[in-house]
Amino acid sequence: MTQPLLMMLLTFFLFIVAYNTYGRYLAKRIFKINPKADVPSKTCYDGKDFVPSSRQVMFGHHFTSIAGTGPIVGPAIGVIWGWLPAMIWVVLGSIFMGAVHDFAALVISMRHEGRSLSDIAGDIIHPRVRFFFFIIVFIALWIVIAIFGLVIALIFAQFPMSVMAVWVEIPIAIAFGMWLKRSKGKVLMKTIVAVVLLYLFVGLGIAFPISLPAIGMIPATGVWTVILLVYAFFASVMPVSLLLQPRDYLNAWQLYVALGLIIVGAMLTGVTDQLHFAAPALSLSAEGAPSLWPFLFITIACGALSGFHCLVCSGTSAKQIESEADAQCIGYGSMVLEGALAIVVIIAVSAGIGIAYPDGDFVLTGSAAFQAHYSSWQASAGLGSKLAAVVIGCANMMASLGLPFVLCKAIVGVFIASFAGTTLDSATRVQRYVIQELATQTKFGPLKNKWGATAFAVISAALLAFSSGMSGKGALSLWPLFGAVNQLLGGLALCVATVYLLKRVGVKSLVTGIPAIIVLIITCWAAFLNHLHFVSQGSGLLVLINAIIFSLACWIIVETIVSIVNQLYRFKGKEYGTAKG
Repeated sequence: MTQPLLMMLLTFFLFIVAYNTYGRYLAKRIFKINPKADVPSKTCYDGKDFVPSSRQVMFGHHFTSIAGTGPIVGPAIGVIWGWLPAMIWVVLGSIFMGAVHDFAALVISMRHEGRSLSDIAGDIIHPRVRFFFFIIVFIALWIVIAIFGLVIALIFAQFPMSVMAVWVEIPIAIAFGMWLKRSKGKVLMKTIVAVVLLYLFVGLGIAFPISLPAIGMIPATGVWTVILLVYAFFASVMPVSLLLQPRDYLNAWQLYVALGLIIVGAMLTGVTDQLHFAAPALSLSAEGAPSLWPFLFITIACGALSGFHCLVCSGTSAKQIESEADAQCIGYGSMVLEGALAIVVIIAVSAGIGIAYPDGDFVLTGSAAFQAHYSSWQASAGLGSKLAAVVIGCANMMASLGLPFVLCKAIVGVFIASFAGTTLDSATRVQRYVIQELATQTKFGPLKNKWGATAFAVISAALLAFSSGMSGKGALSLWPLFGAVNQLLGGLALCVATVYLLKRVGVKSLVTGIPAIIVLIITCWAAFLNHLHFVSQGSGLLVLINAIIFSLACWIIVETIVSIVNQLYRFKGKEYGTAKG
């Protein structure tokens, strides 16, 4: 058994143990899950956004919504510092921070009528926090929606064989959702039929790849961005059970199949002594790379800890879970599964890539293959470069099962593109909820309904996407902000959770308090270093937006500290009163 296979199996074992020990402790002792408690999907049922759904369907829907391309792209660049620190951060981060963060956000939202965490923060910490939190969330989602239209366009350009399967998935998902509603039971059989159909179109996509030409002055990336934003608009306003939920559920099954093939391939290559680490365990000398501390922690977000997850947990998922009893599986379980996906990606880009890496007329192997891709920060930069490493590494391991290499590449390409699509869907819908909640608070009528709020979300994203020209790449100008903003959002969500738990379980609130402190210190450090870099580059817009976000976050942190201190004084007062009495 080779070292990569041993590390993969060890980390999987740790995830399973963590779910059944720490996850269960959080459910029973900290959040005190009550299966008989009322849940928003039933008390606020409307058949559109609030829809009670089975644990099986919700797990797939939630998992693909939080995952997207994050646990793929982040680890694919984070291994530049070595596979060991990447693995340690993914394992410890997902078990003690990311899964706790997701579980907390999900439960708190479920107990507050499915409202977003930014709205709930005003109740738990201070009313002022609500508006500041809203601004940070809006900016984060604004960047995500604008950038992911481009991300999917670039994936389609790099993997044209994935286009047909990704778009055909939409009518298949709608038909699957209607089939589930009209005839209860036999979900597995219906799932098998739908997944088989999807993979038939993966095969057809190989035979008939689709490349979109430029239209007039608009290049292909710009055309795809427009099409995807229009799609996101309609996906956001449609009933969640009609498209978003069944599509995400089927996407999850795409992942299960692809992940199963990759893992079995990794086991086969590991047992037959073909799979070895081509990457160093630790590397601090990659040309042009920033320091491991603190940038590893904002580079690898999804798979370890991601603030975006709190928006999904308190945006869509809390409105659909049919029982509090499902919260551990969906909140904690989905995050550790995402950690497992991140581990597979790390194995793919640090070991699988070394099996065979095409480089012009040559095929490189071992450390030479890794160095061809990760010799410098610049060499591994760019979405295409990151995805190429993942696809080649995964396809190499899958091909050991006797599958054609082109089919392996198509399977990986389709699931990456599909996951990127779920991120766009979910982000647009969550942004709609955020805008509607803010409009309700400010009594701004035109944005209270879903049509106006969704239009504002999509149009504002389109303005950003096309701010630099018709290529749709305008959001790239703000993308350097996202890593730190995303993790800062995660730290702030943990602050809300800490104040919530302090009032209920006292000192046990340290389960979120300690991660909050660690995340905020590391992220503020990274944000400050980024700010100095933006200043040195003369990037005025980045300097301005980063300063606004950082200032608002500091205000929220101060308000959190004040709230905690006040709560501790109340505890002390009660103890003194009891002793005196």
